[in-house]
Amino acid sequence: MMTYLRTLAFAAIALALGATSAAAQGTAAKHKVAIQVNENNPATMNLALNNAMNIINYYKKKGETVDVAVVTFGPGLHMFRADTSPVKQRIAQMSLENQNLSFHACTNTQENMQKAEGKQVALISEAKMTPSGVIRLMELQQQGYAYLRP
Repeated sequence: MMTYLRTLAFAAIALALGATSAAAQGTAAKHKVAIQVNENNPATMNLALNNAMNIINYYKKKGETVDVAVVTFGPGLHMFRADTSPVKQRIAQMSLENQNLSFHACTNTQENMQKAEGKQVALISEAKMTPSGVIRLMELQQQGYAYLRP
């Protein structure tokens, strides 16, 4: 009876370890990248979006998923401004087609632009506000995101 219980206990442990290993492998296929934009330059903005799509398409072909976060601050906030963004239509389309693609706008920058311009600075609807773009990048890296600056 003791041998049977030991065998049963070892089998249960082996099953648990196997399940844990399989779960770890499932999460290992999940990729994450944060893309920084801090320039008011249409070429840089388009390069960041090209990079995002290339990464998404690469992993899609492999049957894997990837989270892509585009983070703007400083002059790069123009990428998400409703009045000045040269890429807002492209962002709208990409956002509709890619659920794992997110856009993060720096609140500090928006507030500074509003003070400097003496008016409200509206952002596109796809942009999620984050208190600080640079802090958001740090947090994403701490969460295992790779960092890319086009």
